Amino acid sequence: MPRPGRAGCDAGGAGGVGAGLVQVSGDGNRCHADSVPCVASLQEFQQAIAEFAVADLGLVIEPAALAAGRQSLDSSGLLLVGETHGVGENPLLIRALMQAFGLTSLALEWGERLAPVIEAFLASRTLADHRWLWSGDGRITAGHLAVLAERAAAGPLQLILFDGVIGADWSWSRRDEAMARRIQAASPPGTRTLAVAGGYHTPTAPIELGVPMGAWLARQRPGVREIQISYGGGRFYNCEPRQFDRRMSPQQPVRLHQHDGELVLDLPVASEAVVPHRPQP
Repeated sequence: MPRPGRAGCDAGGAGGVGAGLVQVSGDGNRCHADSVPCVASLQEFQQAIAEFAVADLGLVIEPAALAAGRQSLDSSGLLLVGETHGVGENPLLIRALMQAFGLTSLALEWGERLAPVIEAFLASRTLADHRWLWSGDGRITAGHLAVLAERAAAGPLQLILFDGVIGADWSWSRRDEAMARRIQAASPPGTRTLAVAGGYHTPTAPIELGVPMGAWLARQRPGVREIQISYGGGRFYNCEPRQFDRRMSPQQPVRLHQHDGELVLDLPVASEAVVPHRPQP
């Protein structure tokens, strides 16, 4: 299965590495008005958060997949989710999985320095500006903030932000090891956490890029499983508008199932998320 989800605004972006999976479209790094725009001001972003509809996607979970996810949480305290950044439905899928597995602890591939900003937003519904909000790679979207606010209002919510500053000499694997260490430190044994990252970071065995976060976690938390989101078509925003190759019928259900021993979450049609994006120096 192709594994989209690399962070950053390089040529591969969040989806370009999965051969045949996505096509780049749109008009470069400008916010655009022909579909769902990215936003470049804090006021616009807060308005988009307020306007985001937190809704039930009608996720269907097959019994074997439900049992496998529960076993991962029981044995390791973790369940990993690999996404393509910049999809509008991603936060709703996160919400559906948290509800299905009864989880109140969520780990996101966001910069750890954003933690005070997000905590203050959840307390006051007012978002302070921070330069780490604006990379435009699709990890942070209006929908995520809306869903976090809804989850915090519904009951206890533990939020873990596990990305951080990268050393100039770090390898890809070293960054993933650091992310794994942050998750372990913030989610000790006995805690049950849903951890969401780009799809290249969640495999529980080495891949062509190196040793991903999921593999580092599996060494310390045997039994951890990953759910890979499979996007059947539609659009997303990773530093610019992009689109998925059509691979599913739009009429297929949103479904978590097992395929060749892997946990797969089918999203037949993706929509472009509202992503905060400013030119970076």
